[in-house]
Amino acid sequence: MKYAQSVVELIGRTPLVKLNRITEGVSATVLVKLEYLNPGGSIKDRIALKMIEEAESAGLLKPGGVVVEPTSGNTGVGLALVAQQKGYRAVFVTVPKVAQEKRDVLRAYGADVVVGPAGVPSESPLSYYGISDQLAEEIKGGYKPDQFSNPAAPNSHYETTGPEIWEDTEGKITHLVVGAGTGGTVTGSGRYLKEVSADRPEGPVRVVVADPDGSIYSGGEGRPYFVEGVGEDIWVKNYDASIPDEHHAISDAESFAMARRLATEEGLLVGGSSGTAVVAALRIAKDLGPEDVVVAVLPDSGRGYLGKIFNDQWMIDHGFGAVVSNSTGVEISVKTSAELSEAVNTGLIGAEPEDGEAQATEEPGGQDAEPVTASDVLLAKSSLFSSAMPEVVSISRHTTLREAVSVMNRYGIDIVPVIDQPGRVARIGEVYGVVDVAHLSEDLIIGHATPDELVSEHLDINLPLVGITETLPEILKKLRTSPTLLVAENGDIVGVLTRNDLLAHLSGAQKKETR
Repeated sequence: MKYAQSVVELIGRTPLVKLNRITEGVSATVLVKLEYLNPGGSIKDRIALKMIEEAESAGLLKPGGVVVEPTSGNTGVGLALVAQQKGYRAVFVTVPKVAQEKRDVLRAYGADVVVGPAGVPSESPLSYYGISDQLAEEIKGGYKPDQFSNPAAPNSHYETTGPEIWEDTEGKITHLVVGAGTGGTVTGSGRYLKEVSADRPEGPVRVVVADPDGSIYSGGEGRPYFVEGVGEDIWVKNYDASIPDEHHAISDAESFAMARRLATEEGLLVGGSSGTAVVAALRIAKDLGPEDVVVAVLPDSGRGYLGKIFNDQWMIDHGFGAVVSNSTGVEISVKTSAELSEAVNTGLIGAEPEDGEAQATEEPGGQDAEPVTASDVLLAKSSLFSSAMPEVVSISRHTTLREAVSVMNRYGIDIVPVIDQPGRVARIGEVYGVVDVAHLSEDLIIGHATPDELVSEHLDINLPLVGITETLPEILKKLRTSPTLLVAENGDIVGVLTRNDLLAHLSGAQKKETR
């Protein structure tokens, strides 16, 4: 009989698959390594096993011990899986941007999850690094593997991932494309492939880092982004900067669009970081010849992102509506056979959509009217108030309530976002929350606040978002629950909308029609 003694024996030996449809016009062979086929669903299974085995050998992890780690989800799953099989408990620290599905998976393996605050500097004791340090110190038998600095992480890729790629390509790989987060994959597999190919006539393997726009690896400032599991806002010990030959900064919009394309065109349901890697792979592959072999590592599955990347409404709310418009799948509900037949006969279900085909949207003013979007309203608003106020009025966390009220009075607004650096376009991840007139007034009147307290103590972290491509009916629906909306475009806050802004736009449009 052929079987594994335990699930940990199934870690590694993931296959390579050739991309066919999205590589149109590319002469090079573009392959992807499907790391989501590891038992825990990601490439992090590899480092989890190696780190725990090394800790056991060194006596750092003993029976009854507890594994504590800050993780965006995948490392936690790998550690939870291995820890469970070896009889250890696990506690993981994460941040709010990590998909809820990922946290649920950690808990499903029996692990505890601690969610720290958003937007906290990495050196803060309340960052997910700081919280994990405190837990590892205070929990009896606590051990923190620390994937950011543990040499077992890159060593796992040096011993497994790199050799697998070299063997499966029969030594023909010319370019390795990987994302860099904690640094293990690029350092370990990159180093191995460079060493083993050093004496080739055509030269060693080139290592390419696919990095989220905003990450420091590709020259960013460490600004937040939505792609999970790659990029960093600090230089981590396991990242060897001498390994990569080039870096490519990839936007969230590009990454998400590619992840969705990989699902609909290649049958690969993968996460956003996989989209990041493939965008970079195609960038370099378009200039390569038929003798070149590009291998992109796809870290995890898309199943943990169904509520985000593959959720149309989430994408639209966060300003990625242009990406959603390229999707082909629809969902309908039917109650009768006649309704089902009508859906088929009209091409709503089962038909190939035409390029540029758009769904009809009924708007006030007639069914044939051009849909009014948040972008249209902002444009009209800027023409009316261009010299009167900024597109987005914001304040810092160190602003007092007295100063916040003064700002809102000055500009005649009811709500103001709180960010680190007021005056520049903020990314959604840089918004700590909002303060609004209604709640501030109530807190001040009943004595729950004083004018000299900081706004950071009175934040509403639920951001009232509306996407730049949202149409009038959806905008109106959201304005019923929030008097002011923050307008998002590709993850940035680009404007603010109120009921008055809509009235001004609609009255202006009607005035033009009567001329």
